[in-house]
Amino acid sequence: MNSFTTLLIVIVAIIHFYFLYLEMFLWTKPIGLKTFGITKEFAEQSKIMAANQGLYNGFLASGLLWSLFTAQVNTQIFFLSCVIVAGIYGSISLKKKAVFFFQSVPAILTILIIFINKL
Repeated sequence: MNSFTTLLIVIVAIIHFYFLYLEMFLWTKPIGLKTFGITKEFAEQSKIMAANQGLYNGFLASGLLWSLFTAQVNTQIFFLSCVIVAGIYGSISLKKKAVFFFQSVPAILTILIIFINKL
């Protein structure tokens, strides 16, 4: 694995640690309300669910970093694929295309780079 691929995986992990932070700690704050386009009332009612969602983003990010330490390409592809599926589902269920671009596209590009490097 080259350093560019490592950098891309770290970037995807950082994005997901940021999602964790947004969903677990900023959900009811002005930046969380603006980012997710929700009202303060809805945020208060759904903050436990959002924190759970943030925790899962943290697991994805941790898995990506773990895959770098194990140097297992299959593990990297697995966690990147999980990110892609989560982004696709999020963009469909939330009806926001931005979710796909911020979540899935970096993971898709990273998997493509991994496959190109294997050729």
